Amino acid sequence: MTAELPLLSRKVCLVTGASRGIGKGIAVILAKAGATVYITGRTLDVTQGKIGSLQQTAEEVGQDSCSGQCIPVQCDHGNDDEVQKLFDKVSKEQNGRLDILVNNACTGWKAISENAEKPFYEQPLNVWEEVNNVGLRSNYIAAWHAARMMVPAKQGLIINVSSIGGLTYLFNVAYGIGKAANDRMAADMAVELRKENVASVSLWPGAVMTENVKDFLSNPQDEKSRKAAALFKDAEDPTFSGKAVAWLAADPSMMNKSGRILVTAELAREYGFKDFGGAQPLSFRQVKKLLSLRYPSVSWMIPEFVYVPRWLLAVASHKF
Repeated sequence: MTAELPLLSRKVCLVTGASRGIGKGIAVILAKAGATVYITGRTLDVTQGKIGSLQQTAEEVGQDSCSGQCIPVQCDHGNDDEVQKLFDKVSKEQNGRLDILVNNACTGWKAISENAEKPFYEQPLNVWEEVNNVGLRSNYIAAWHAARMMVPAKQGLIINVSSIGGLTYLFNVAYGIGKAANDRMAADMAVELRKENVASVSLWPGAVMTENVKDFLSNPQDEKSRKAAALFKDAEDPTFSGKAVAWLAADPSMMNKSGRILVTAELAREYGFKDFGGAQPLSFRQVKKLLSLRYPSVSWMIPEFVYVPRWLLAVASHKF
């Protein structure tokens, strides 16, 4: 446990898609807070052309003598039989206990990048499946299994890692539909789970400096990389999302947030934690952040306490 983390030594967690990126950041932090964390990915070790692995995530946690543990489980979340075996394993080894499910696995980034800036009707039809099979459907399947363990215990937390793409256009049509559906899934599951004392939320990180993003930005001669550099100038570390999940899981009033979209930067201000190196990322709802993306020369004049009201976002998202 570190000074910025709550104690989660009795928690059993499952983080999908944890070989790298946000999933890895969440898994590492939960384990460092003392939790037992099952982590999934399609391969256990690094394969040619891939960045990161489940084994690397587990080894990184193992270097911290004060931490919990990461248990790597090879699982393709597009395969329902493998998902069933995963939850059977967790249930058997933990006496039916599961406290936290983080739905993070997704496989659509290759399809998104290969078809960047093309309208949906010029993209292959399989882009929909690539983006939303593992990343939307898989989240529902995992939540179904998790709820069947959490409801009898009358406690638990299900998190869908989503993004601002659920509110406004981002990347492509399939991506936006998937993120909006993840947000609605979390909200609707919360309605049915509330009486069972199980919370369900969507988590929106900001721009995150994942391994894939670093690789993408490594070529300053590429025009797309140069355009993206401004967006990721103050990007969050993947562990920032992990701190948000850890503090949320430790919150005795967690049920008050069930059904909501939660922004990592706003949770940081509420719970008092910071990003790697002591940084305090801004929320997309902060006017200062919005201006910094389009009018950086004037953003310095705007105080950080000025936010876009949530009700205004809700009104803007309804298309009647």
